[in-house]
Amino acid sequence: MKPILRVFRYLKYFPWQIGFNIFFNLLHILFNLGSYVMIVPFVELLFGKAEVAAESPAFALNQHQLADWAFWHLHGWCDVYGLWPCLLAVAAGYLACSLLSNLFRYIAMAFLSTIRNGLIERLRNDIYHRVTILPISYFNHKRRGDLISRMANDLFDIEWSVVSTLQSLVKDPINIIVFSATLLFVSWRMFVLFLVVLPVGIWLIARIGKSLKRNSQKGQNRLGVLFAWLDESLSSLRTIKAFGREEDRETDFRRLNDHYSHSMVKVALRRELSSPLSEILGTLALVIILIIGGWQVIGGTIQPSVFIFFVIVFARLIPPIQAVVKAYNSLQKGAASAARMLEVIDADEVILEAPDAKVIRSFDSSIELKDVTFRFEDGTEVLHHIDLTIPKGKTIAIVGPSGAGKSTMVDLLPRFYDCTSGTISIDGTPVRDLNINSLRALFGLVSQNCILFNDTVANNIAFGDGSYSPTDIEAAAQVANAHEFIAALPQGYDTPIGDRGLNLSGGQRQRLSIARAVLRNTPILILDEATSALDSEAERQVQQGLDALMRGRTTIVIAHRLSTVRHADHIVVLDHGSIVDQGTHDELMAREGIYKKLVEMQSFAK
Repeated sequence: MKPILRVFRYLKYFPWQIGFNIFFNLLHILFNLGSYVMIVPFVELLFGKAEVAAESPAFALNQHQLADWAFWHLHGWCDVYGLWPCLLAVAAGYLACSLLSNLFRYIAMAFLSTIRNGLIERLRNDIYHRVTILPISYFNHKRRGDLISRMANDLFDIEWSVVSTLQSLVKDPINIIVFSATLLFVSWRMFVLFLVVLPVGIWLIARIGKSLKRNSQKGQNRLGVLFAWLDESLSSLRTIKAFGREEDRETDFRRLNDHYSHSMVKVALRRELSSPLSEILGTLALVIILIIGGWQVIGGTIQPSVFIFFVIVFARLIPPIQAVVKAYNSLQKGAASAARMLEVIDADEVILEAPDAKVIRSFDSSIELKDVTFRFEDGTEVLHHIDLTIPKGKTIAIVGPSGAGKSTMVDLLPRFYDCTSGTISIDGTPVRDLNINSLRALFGLVSQNCILFNDTVANNIAFGDGSYSPTDIEAAAQVANAHEFIAALPQGYDTPIGDRGLNLSGGQRQRLSIARAVLRNTPILILDEATSALDSEAERQVQQGLDALMRGRTTIVIAHRLSTVRHADHIVVLDHGSIVDQGTHDELMAREGIYKKLVEMQSFAK
């Protein structure tokens, strides 16, 4: 139950709502009980045959003396005002108690709604915040569909399996306490009979709850796998259709879906079992009470109207007990979802910011990598003892075979990862000592897989930053050689570009990415295979935009097409995570090393 307690910690943000919810629930229960109390005089007026004392009995807080005192006054009023006025007064009292009870219940639910939705809102904000600040390495080992399932389905399950039980956890225990105290006051002997049955029910419910939690966790994990499979299928539809694997993928999806359905059937069977069990146990206790109570009425130890009141209150005690049982099982089911969600919230934030981190506002000198080594969490070492200086205003190209560590090395600069050993400094200050947001504000990125959003052209270029004017956006598009095709779109800069920009061609998407980098106007630019996926005409248009973007900036270019970097100020050759050569294009060609072999291979391929 620890995950549930973690979720309930969020209740600290709603102290006065919780207080009012408890207060109005208490009023609801008291007036509800009052409506049942009104049944006693109603029955006594119609069927009462008890002997009434000649003088008013003394008032006392025990069942017999209190009943005698109430009945004496009731029959006195009946003698004075008549039977019908007394019945109408009792009926009016019952109606008033019922109306007030339901009014207070509505007010209590209104406060509960604020608590429930506010708690879920905070949970959703926290998990999204956590996802955005976790390092990229965390997502290398997670399936995107499973994460979406945790943020959507698990959170929905928490809302309806955990948070929605708050009413049962607040109102029903109070209900049970008040009704139990009333039954104990009316007849402690009959109440003890109820307590004999109670431990058996608690034991059975606990066994069901453990099984429910286990099967629910299995079901949520399978739903995460199902969502991951669906996400992969939607992202790869073109490949699936090209290879004719629709039936195979559908077969696997049906298998995963069947496993999930079986888990949910088990959860439903165990969840629904608790209600009939509690109903049977409650009915058993009621039958015993009817037999014993009937014997006491015949023996004259309890008035018939009081016994009827006891039976009614006891019958009304069973639903809140069932509600608490249902709430307990819902908590067990929700505990599995809470645990999965808390795994994300509790994930280690590997990229930590120093408490006294310095805000860097400009790039003035150079970037230095000194003896930098990097390995992934599984121990695989990707970079070995890298030493490199990148002066301001220069274009540095990083080349090498696939898997050499080019992208990983560049990802260390804005701290997408942290190096395992060694130091990376900007203008002499280690990047670990810099404010992360200010550090990343120095870098602009244009990658091979340009990331666009299902929004308008203008909003994609501005990336949601409302500080840019339409004139700024258009100027950035002109620099990126994108204004011409944007102007030809149906709504110009207000044209929606579809999911991931799929309404545009590859070259057009890339030029929007360049326009975004132009608009941000960062002093350091990272080009990660920015033209490798384009045809010759699209590459020419994109390269024109890149040339305009690179002017006056420190540029780091990762490239497989070596023809695009031959004019770089400095070329660094990586192989198996180490710098094996560096220099200008002419210098590297003269040495006849790996660089020259790569150039000759590409020339031969052409």
